Amino acid sequence: MATPPLAILLPPSEGKATGGTRNSAWQPDSGSFGQALGERRHALALALAAAAGGDEKLLGVGGKHLAEAQQANATLLGSRTLPAARRYTGVVWDHLDLASLPAPVRRRAGTSIFVVSGLLGVVALGDPTPEYRLKMGARLAPFGLLGTWWRPALSAALNDALARRVVIDLLPNEHRSAWTPTPDRYRDGVRVVFVERYGKVAGHDAKAAKGELARHLLLVGGDPIAALHTWRHARFDLDINPLT
Repeated sequence: MATPPLAILLPPSEGKATGGTRNSAWQPDSGSFGQALGERRHALALALAAAAGGDEKLLGVGGKHLAEAQQANATLLGSRTLPAARRYTGVVWDHLDLASLPAPVRRRAGTSIFVVSGLLGVVALGDPTPEYRLKMGARLAPFGLLGTWWRPALSAALNDALARRVVIDLLPNEHRSAWTPTPDRYRDGVRVVFVERYGKVAGHDAKAAKGELARHLLLVGGDPIAALHTWRHARFDLDINPLT
């Protein structure tokens, strides 16, 4: 039986690799979702530039990191890019460790992982991605809460990409708020929550496990739902529920 097409939904990282490749100026309409989401990306980039990149309250960071984030956010249009797979760093992405996957598995990751982003809406791993800092849970004038503002356009674009796939939702709640699933269009779909062995929903400490689980799904192949049930962790269990 052929392996069903997989879709893994992941959040971006707050920290990001700096810089970018030459001749890679970012345009909002670039990448897999640029045609659908470019206008909204452009509006956000203009608003961030007008706000001098954003303040500490908006960006959730201070000191040297705030100055760096402001500089990146204020100069988004035409800035250098990296593929999303290289731009996103941090705990989830370090434990997913895309670079160490066998070449066929990396290719599968490139067509299977979708990143839900406060600035970009959603990107695939190969999409050109600028350096930025903007949480999905932020409130940016005049748009308000970004998760709510993004929901109609992001849901339409992402659901088109997820059609006939097996969807594994590993998003945090603030990113889930930006997406309304349409389960009848998918081959199958589940929402995964990491739970401590004593029953409490896991927090920040589960980020590493999230990256490890995504890596497991890619490496095991076959039926993604079955692969979920073969994953084991010393600390966390999985609460697996159908997408609704």
